[in-house]
Order: sequence, then structure tokens, then C-alpha cells
Amino acid sequence: MEPPARSSFSPAGAGGVLVGATATGVGIGALIGWAAGALGIGALIGAILSLPAGVFAVYRRYRGYFT
Repeated sequence: MEPPARSSFSPAGAGGVLVGATATGVGIGALIGWAAGALGIGALIGAILSLPAGVFAVYRRYRGYFT
């Protein structure tokens, strides 16, 4: 039996996952801020909260590469 093939690490793919997760968080924060009457503040809070979520998404996607 052969071991399973290792997935290749793609820095561009990791960056895309990070940007996508962060942009999604900013968008959701902006929508919530818009509904509350403070679009800029909502986008800022969304960006602050989505950065750790983006890092976690990259970790989950590429966790098998570093082991």
C-alpha cells in the first residue's frame, strides 16, 4: 500500500483563501454596520474579526502540508 499523496502547498491559493475570508467578514460587518447606521465602523469591526478567521481558514485548508 502506498501512502496517500501529499497535497501541494500553493502560496497563491493560501492568499486567496485569506483574502476571501477577510473580504467576506468585511462585507458582513459592513452590512451589519449599514443596518445600524454606521457603515464604516461595521466594516472596520468586520475586518478586525475576520483576520483571525481567515488565518484559521488557511490553517484548516493546508493543515496536512506541514505535518
